[in-house]
Amino acid sequence: MVALNLCCYRNNHLENSWDIETYIKQGGYQVWKQVLAGDLSPQEIIDEVKTSNLRGRGGAGFPTGLKWSFMNRQSPGPKYLLCNSDESEPGTFKDRDIMRYNPHQLIEGMMIAAYVIGANTGYNYIRGEFWEPYKRFTAAVQQARDAGFLGKNILGSGFDLDIHAHLGAGAYICGEETALIESIEGKKGQPRFKPPFPASYGLYGRPTTINNTETLASIPMILAKGGEWFAKLGVPGAGGTKLFAVSGHIEKPGNFEVPMGTPFKDLLDLAGGIWQGRQLKAVIPGGSSTAVLPAEKAMAMTMDYDSIAKAGSFLGAGSVIIMDDHTDMVKALERLTWFYYDESCGQCTPCREGTGWLYRVVHRIRQGKGRPEDIQTLKDVSGKIMGRVICGLGDAAAIPVSSFLQHYEHEFRHYIDHGCSIFDRA
Repeated sequence: MVALNLCCYRNNHLENSWDIETYIKQGGYQVWKQVLAGDLSPQEIIDEVKTSNLRGRGGAGFPTGLKWSFMNRQSPGPKYLLCNSDESEPGTFKDRDIMRYNPHQLIEGMMIAAYVIGANTGYNYIRGEFWEPYKRFTAAVQQARDAGFLGKNILGSGFDLDIHAHLGAGAYICGEETALIESIEGKKGQPRFKPPFPASYGLYGRPTTINNTETLASIPMILAKGGEWFAKLGVPGAGGTKLFAVSGHIEKPGNFEVPMGTPFKDLLDLAGGIWQGRQLKAVIPGGSSTAVLPAEKAMAMTMDYDSIAKAGSFLGAGSVIIMDDHTDMVKALERLTWFYYDESCGQCTPCREGTGWLYRVVHRIRQGKGRPEDIQTLKDVSGKIMGRVICGLGDAAAIPVSSFLQHYEHEFRHYIDHGCSIFDRA
């Protein structure tokens, strides 16, 4: 049995959990008051976050304390904190529930992070379709202002800070941190060349730190209970609890907060098991951009970075897509390739042209018009996209193709040889 609601979702069950009074009754903003009173210095906060082994929850898994230490808070001029709430990856829907049910914990986490890096302005970039989370978050920010936790000379500390919400327009590419920056600046959402990295040249050309929603929402609890407490919840190298968005062919799809290192089979049980009495066929463990795993590999793994990597995929954002034994893997890949073809910003030729090739070839196979050479074409095109573009979207498009062919090539060959799925009668 695994424990639930330990950190980011700890208040979700409470009535009016999004209200500031509810949050304060649960100890909210106490850490922020300690920070402003000088009880916790920026370096002490960074050290505590490093002790916690908190790694970025948006997919990259980079150590949060180390990322914060890259910012020179003493450098002259403005600095910015950005929260990335643009969860557009297929299978990902965990962060919206932080903003819907526990927005003040996210706000407090943003406040603390801004203080650590010396930023006086923070932005939360929210996916365009997230209207309810956007309203909840903006209302919570106003409550924090009214309570004196944001603004000029906060609680007499001499520190100024304000937070703003920026609603996106539904572009997947804006989840990439530099495309997100371009979007806030009013430009077309396209990734920037790196270096320079945002820590030195970010929003409006100023030093900028960008963290995921879940990452920032974890900070108040880490500082309230200690980095060691958080680290012990997880496994070595990956502390704390993790939010997993579980969807697909299961009885009870939804969001689950469990300790890092929880066996996949336990997470599957929490989600009610495979629906309609069927069997597990495949799992995409970290969102559509991570490699698909067959059932036998998935059932042997635990939900943490190292175990999933050993199985052949990535933890990603914790977006678990379940597929039962009635799933046509060619149709599934057709849908994924169309998504990346449609969402490519078109800036890089390998991605702009390659994603179109991947979709058209898989679509042709699924229509029963595949050619024997199509399998090799998919492998070749995937290889020519991987690592040859500015951002991660190219890899995100290529990885599903490579992994689907690695484990389920026979289903593609059946379409090519017989013009139909393995589930269709001859």
